[in-house]
Amino acid sequence: MTPFTIRRAEACDAETILSFVRGLAMEEKAGHEVEADPGQIVETMFSENSTCHAVICEESGRPIGFAVYFFNYSTWQGKNGLYIEDLYILPEFRNYGAGRKILKYLCNLALTKDCGRVEWSVLNWNTPAIGFYDALGAEPLSEWIRYRLSGKPLSKMGTL
Repeated sequence: MTPFTIRRAEACDAETILSFVRGLAMEEKAGHEVEADPGQIVETMFSENSTCHAVICEESGRPIGFAVYFFNYSTWQGKNGLYIEDLYILPEFRNYGAGRKILKYLCNLALTKDCGRVEWSVLNWNTPAIGFYDALGAEPLSEWIRYRLSGKPLSKMGTL
């Protein structure tokens, strides 16, 4: 296997990104929840005012994985952080270092941007991913519970 390369995603990668999003959603047993289309990916990820970004991992010029990330802010640290929304590697390319290469790229980016931390979420049943993150020295934050408003509850809250 040739070395993996990481590059910033471009608008022409929208279909590829969406295929990775669908693959990730299927693995997370939530394929039916993907609503995005390529046009939305281009508009929301690559417009002038976009707040999220993506990288593509390639092997011999073939896209084999991606990550979507955005910058958040920690009032406690007084610094930005980098949040990884999605990280996905095609199954046949796992365990060869592609995920590590993406994380290394994003950690380097975070350090370059003077971020105080890099964070992400993982489903509690995804033991291969948890093992991978544990091996990197990442620590789970068990004292925090993540909440979400979406769909009808979001609409209801937004109209109060």
